[in-house]
This record gives sequence, structure tokens and C-alpha cells, in this order.
Amino acid sequence: MGQQVEAFEFPAELDWVNTDQVPRRDQLLGRATLLYFWTCDHVNSVNLLADVAWLESRHHDGLCVIGVHTPRYSAQRTAAAVLKAVNRHHLRHPVANDPGFVLWQKLGVQAWPSVVLLDAQARPVAIFTGEGRRQEIDRRITHLLDDAIANDTRVYEGWPAVGRPEPRLPLAFPARVVATDRHLYIADTAHHRVLETTHEGRILRQFGSGNAGYWDGRLVDCGLASPQGLALAKDALYVADTGNHAVRRIRLLAGDVETVIGTGRAGRDRPQQHGEPTAVGLCAPVDLVAHNEHLYVTVAGQHQVWDLDLTRSTLDVLAGSGHFGLQDGAGAYASFAQPAGIAALGPALFVVDAGAGAVRAIRIADRQVTTVVGAGPWEFGDAAGKRDAVRLQHPQGVAVDPRGLVFVADSYNSKLKAINLKNGETRSFSLPYRFHEPEGVSLAGGALWIANTNAHEIVRVDLANGSCQRVAVGE
Repeated sequence: MGQQVEAFEFPAELDWVNTDQVPRRDQLLGRATLLYFWTCDHVNSVNLLADVAWLESRHHDGLCVIGVHTPRYSAQRTAAAVLKAVNRHHLRHPVANDPGFVLWQKLGVQAWPSVVLLDAQARPVAIFTGEGRRQEIDRRITHLLDDAIANDTRVYEGWPAVGRPEPRLPLAFPARVVATDRHLYIADTAHHRVLETTHEGRILRQFGSGNAGYWDGRLVDCGLASPQGLALAKDALYVADTGNHAVRRIRLLAGDVETVIGTGRAGRDRPQQHGEPTAVGLCAPVDLVAHNEHLYVTVAGQHQVWDLDLTRSTLDVLAGSGHFGLQDGAGAYASFAQPAGIAALGPALFVVDAGAGAVRAIRIADRQVTTVVGAGPWEFGDAAGKRDAVRLQHPQGVAVDPRGLVFVADSYNSKLKAINLKNGETRSFSLPYRFHEPEGVSLAGGALWIANTNAHEIVRVDLANGSCQRVAVGE
């Protein structure tokens, strides 16, 4: 521990977003307590949640788990925004919002994500920085609980679940939508499924059981986990199965679902280390696009864009050094910051670089990466206009128009923006509709189709007159 704290108490400045029962120090006595510090935009923080859930289940009779959200972006500073993230990730333990980093500083936390352990006397005794440390944390918790037994102070009662759930709606945090002339394909992310619907929202088919899992099968007899990106290629729909750290393929004629990249577990392999794409461990694929017999995938957890040759079934890194940042250059000499949305236009790919608040272009022929708009990881905001003045805030989705327009879901600004590729001029759409952290955007039939993620809906925006209509999915 950096700064030792003997008598631990939760600061009064914390805003408890999903419970009215503020945990007290006397309630922690006799238990081990796991405090994790996270921010919901951060892929490593989200990855940590799987470890937290595993530890919470394993030590259900002696571990108290409490989340502390410390925001990076201004849009995350409200309790309402944090509650949305809590519900998206199905968290059922107390979570506090700490926009002033009060508890972070009190405990000497230095980076996202971090885990602080308290012993049975509620004293901070260890800090673990980063993800992937499940076994170390597990051993320390076991040791703390054994000490409590030896001192005859152990409490075996389970820590009660809490929650302020979202309303029960047909969609839950839909992250992406892809429109064709006849159909919509929707990543119903928090329901762990993909839907095929009509333009009016009538559900035709469901892929995925609706429970988080990882197995191949047909239609509902397969397992997905927090699917996000979608891409059509001939008779197949490719899915960025983010929670499973995999890419799946749905054969649309029969409805069969199979894995084409990934092992189902988080990894940080280099594709060249494995001859078979399904043996490659990757971290948090978010979006994908099919173009000229290739499937290009944004791998947010490794800050890269990968290239799957659909003809040869070979996998390679198209661009990105793997280091977090905003650096132009060719192939591995370029750097990305948690790339998210991706779209193809002619000889180039356009990537929304969420962590850098930027839109990047990759020239496929020589892998040259350039920045279209955006200034870097800590230069975020909400500004349109000339290229150098443009600021975005954790953008997630992108669609391209052959006329040279790039449409961006500027997620944390809850806006849609359009970039003119000829001059870099960017404008914000002024629409008669309220958006809530939209993440997906698709262009088809003279309309933009928006995954209005935190409102649990799909919205159709008519490009001719600007009218907006909510699609009644499953109603």
C-alpha cells in the first residue's frame, strides 16, 4: 500500500448509485473486502469485472465487494451515467461514484483498474494494479479469511445484492445496428443476443440464447456474451463477441453460429504465433467490417486493427503497435487508443479511435494510418467546425457515405456528427430527438439507423428531412 490507512471509513463525498444503504465500517468487520476502482470507458476496467464476479462467487460467504467509479470523462461524472454502466454490466453489489477521486487519493490508488483489499478489521492491506491478477487476489482473500477464522472474528453471512435496475424493455443497451434494404441486424448487447428484424422492428430471428455463454450452435442454441460489432459478407453475419473475446460467424441461410477468431477467453497473442485463427487469444474485439474478401476487426484491448483473410483463413495485424496512443505511421508504426467503430470506403478504412477522441484512416494498400480529426487521449470535448478544432468524447460508431461523408456516433456527447473528408469540416446534427450515448450508426435506404444505446432503442433518422422515428423492436 502506498498510503497506509488504519481506521477506514467511506468518505461522505461518495455518491452511491445503486443503493440507499451506504456500507458502514462496522458491516465490513469479520469479512474480507474487495474495493475495485474502475471507469466504464476503459477496456481493462471492464475486463476486470469478470475477475470480480468470479471472486465474488467463490468467496460468497465471506467477501464484501464494492465498486468505486472514478471517471475519466466529464460525461461520466453524474450518478445517472454511472448507474447505466452498472446495469449494463449486471453489477449487483454497491457501487459508488467518486468524481472527485477522494477515495482514490485516500487509498493511494494510481491507475485504472485497481483492487484494494481490506482485512477483517477493515484495514487496507494490499493493492493490485491492472487486470489479469485473479489468482493473486484469490490467494490473498483466502489468507485474510483464514486469519479471521484463526482470530475467531469471521462472519459467514452473505453480502446482500443491491440494485436499481433498468426498465424491462425488448432491447437492453443495444450497441450496434446494421441495416440492409429489407432487414435490421441488432446487437442486443446486455441481452447477449443478436436480432434480425424488419425495418418496422418485427423480430424474425434471434441468435444467442439470451444468457451469457460461449458455445456454437444454431439460432438460440448458441452462446454469446455482450456482442457489439456486426458486419455482413455475402450470406454471413460476423459478430464481434466482445464479452467472449472472439469473432463469431452466423450463416444466415441456416442460422448456424460458429467461431472464426478467438478462444473464448481474453488473451494478448500475436496472430502470427498461431496458424489457426481460433487458437489466437485476443482482447475485446469491438467492431468489424467486411471488405474485398477480408474481415477487419478493431481489437480495443490490444489497440490494433486485425485482418482476417476470408479466402485463406489467415490472420494478421493490419495496423497498430499495441501501445495506447495517437500516432500516425505505417502499420505497426502507428498507435491507436482503444479503437472502436470501423467502416470501409474504397481503398481505405475509417476507424473511430474511442480513447483518443479521434477518427483515423487506414490506407489498405500500404497500411498507412492518418488522423482525420482528433487531438489525442486527453484532448476530448464537444466541438465541430474546422478540422483542427474538432473535439469528440469517446466516440464509438462510424458509417461512411460514398459521397465522402463520415457519420460518427459521438457517444459521450450524445450526438451525431458528420465529417467532410475533402476538407475535414465537421458538423453536429441538430435533430428533434434526444440521444443517450448512441454507439452504433448504419447508413441504408436514405436513412441513418442509430443504436441509441442507453435509451435501449433503435432510431431511424431520415436524411432528406431530418425526421426521427423510434423503431418499435419486438413490440
